[in-house]
Amino acid sequence: MNSVIELLKSHRSIRKFRDEAIDPDLFAALLQAGQAAATSSFLQGATIIRIKDRSKRERLAELAGNQPYVASAAEFLVMCADLKRAGNYCRAYDKPFAGDYTEHFIIATVDVALLAQNIVTAAEAAGLGICYIGGLRNNPTDVSELLQLPQGVYPVFGLCLGYPDQDPEVKPRLPLEVILKEDAYHEEGNAESIAAYDERVRDYYRTRTGGGHGISWSEQVATLLSEKSRPHMKSFLASQGFTFR
Repeated sequence: MNSVIELLKSHRSIRKFRDEAIDPDLFAALLQAGQAAATSSFLQGATIIRIKDRSKRERLAELAGNQPYVASAAEFLVMCADLKRAGNYCRAYDKPFAGDYTEHFIIATVDVALLAQNIVTAAEAAGLGICYIGGLRNNPTDVSELLQLPQGVYPVFGLCLGYPDQDPEVKPRLPLEVILKEDAYHEEGNAESIAAYDERVRDYYRTRTGGGHGISWSEQVATLLSEKSRPHMKSFLASQGFTFR
């Protein structure tokens, strides 16, 4: 099978890194690979904030839920959706700024995700490990103040990069027939496939390095969707100028 496909299928989140810097030329190449990702309407609505200040790293680790690898990874990037940069030119060309439309928010957020995933693929191809840090959204106001994010910009997630100091198992994904449907949405056969998948996930959690809780996928996501999840995000986004017209 194609080596790129095999690389993508072998992705793991790395949460323990060696104390080894990333070569500056390689780091720049990773970011350029990220920039090569597709961008809707050529907006290029992502800004990356590289955190080199040790005190800021440690503070972001706290704000993200006390995740120590935020501080210990060779590089930590805060990936931001950015409508301000392009919006500056509305005034320059005497046009109204309509960046508070929901569609513009979606475009910028998707741009961030696509750019980040290109960086991740390039990094893993170079022998690096990565970990996405959605926990920055636990305290987005504090993160924004720390990084001086203006209106029109918000932190979507963080990204740890570094050389792995662990070799975790690959977490099994849903069976393809559950997520791939032809011509229309349907759920035929899903219950049986997911029941079998639940057993694989339980085994993964029971036997993975360091042990685990043995919970199934369906139990895990049922809990996720039955509880409040960062209810502060709506008001935070509004405070950053994303009012979703």
